Amino acid sequence: MKPVFSVIVPVFNETGCLDELHRRVKEVMEQTEDTWELVLIDDGSTDGSTEIIRKFAKEDPHVRPVIFARNYGHQLA
Repeated sequence: MKPVFSVIVPVFNETGCLDELHRRVKEVMEQTEDTWELVLIDDGSTDGSTEIIRKFAKEDPHVRPVIFARNYGHQLA
């Protein structure tokens, strides 16, 4: 089933925020009872954000990772 809502978040070196972001988005979106996805776009992070995003994707079917090999800037992400 296609998601009704897509929450798209560009990420660059955000290890300190990702757990809370995921928790809050999930808490709010589950209240809608609609289908949804959380698209996390890693814009070339070097602090471990990529691994956290991949972990979320394995554990939560709502998370869609997009991993860039280098930093393109938040506008492109």
